[in-house]
Order: sequence, then C-alpha cells, then structure tokens
Amino acid sequence: MGLFDAIFGSKAIQDNILVDMHSHILPGIDDGAQNSDESICMIQHLFDHGKKKLIMTPHIMGGVYNNTPESVATVLENLKIEVAKKEIDIQLEAAAEYYLDEAFVEKLEKEEPLLCFGEKKYVLFETSYMNSSPLYNNAVFLMKTQGYSPVLAHPERYLYAYPNFETYVNLLERGVLFQLNTNSLTGYYSLQAQKMAEKLIDHGMVHFIGTDCHKMKHLQNLEKVTKLKYFKKLMDLPLLNNSLL
Repeated sequence: MGLFDAIFGSKAIQDNILVDMHSHILPGIDDGAQNSDESICMIQHLFDHGKKKLIMTPHIMGGVYNNTPESVATVLENLKIEVAKKEIDIQLEAAAEYYLDEAFVEKLEKEEPLLCFGEKKYVLFETSYMNSSPLYNNAVFLMKTQGYSPVLAHPERYLYAYPNFETYVNLLERGVLFQLNTNSLTGYYSLQAQKMAEKLIDHGMVHFIGTDCHKMKHLQNLEKVTKLKYFKKLMDLPLLNNSLL
C-alpha cells in the first residue's frame, strides 16, 4: 500500500498514461514540494497510479525562480537517492517549466542550453494567465530555429485566449504543442478552464496530459478523473506521453 492510500484510504486506479511530464515534485526549488518527504509522498502516489516515469518541471522565472540546469540536476540526483532508499521502481528525470519573460528570451538569444525532454527536445513554457505576451512570436521562432519543440503548459487556463479560439489555432499552426492539466477536467481551476479543456479535446488539440502537481491535494482527484467522459475521449487522442519512456 502506498503512503497516499494509507492516508486517504483508497486504492489508486491506473490509467494508460505511463509518463507524467509536468510536475513540481523536486523539493525546495519552487512553489511545489518543499522537502523530500513531500516529494516521495507524491512520487509514491503516482507510482501507485501506474506511472513508470516522471519528468519533473520546476519553474524557471526571471527574478523569482532562478533555477539552472546545474541546480536542478543536483536536486534531482539527491531525490533519486531518497527514492531508491524507499525502493520505488520509477524513472525520474527533470526538465523545467519556463515562464515566457525577457529572461527566457534572453536565454534563447544567447542560445543557452534549455532544460528539455524527449528526443524531440520538448520545452515546456507558460505565460501570464491574464495577458498574452508580446514576446510570444519571437520566443516560438527562436525555440523552433534552435531545434526545440515548444509545448504550451495548460492552454486551457489562459483567460486572454478565451474570447478567440483562433488564438489556439494560430499557435498550433506555428508548431506549438499543447499540454492539458489533468485537474482541468474536474473543474478544479474553474468552470471556464474545464470547458476550454473539453473544447480542445473535441478539436483534437491536446498532445500531452500532465498532473502539474505542486502538492498532494493536486493528486486527490486522479481516481475521479479516470471516470470522466472527457478523460475517456482524451485517451482516444494520439497523446505523446508514452513516447517519452
């Protein structure tokens, strides 16, 4: 029995997504897990849900979360040691969730190596929830020209895109892939985010699904999600998660 099950008294229900590629499980480096015990609790729960691999993505945001490839690698290796002690048979890797700001564009302009994942060098990035960034076009262009595959985190949560669905279509046409948050399907963030998540699924515009878990509370609805109509529709899409194994 996993630690989550001991606490909450329910056995995890597995789905067929073997790789979670968006989480804030690395301890002490952003607004996610604050210590290794919290990290291991989340890792155990995801393992109990059938996950074989976690690609953890701490925030990188200029002046707020100044994580680097070197600092992330150090925390990752230390966490691997702790997970091995618990004998949890799961692969652990790390990338990042970049905030689309001037610091991110500067990294691109200087061609600094980015924390990415997969053979296609996927780079996870996010923007402000309220306002579209004037840096969008340049950042996407630079990522593409440097051989990266840009992945927009939780597109269903951006309020600025709601009035015009063409915003999503245009991004897709420019080669941006979309990663949906699992909890969006439950209305966890808002009803608007849930409806947009469903619309993106209806249009086949989802390439990855991720937990985006920061705390254990973000994992408590996983059993509920697997029973939802739109989760089942999502599973019919050619999601790329399992290609990351």
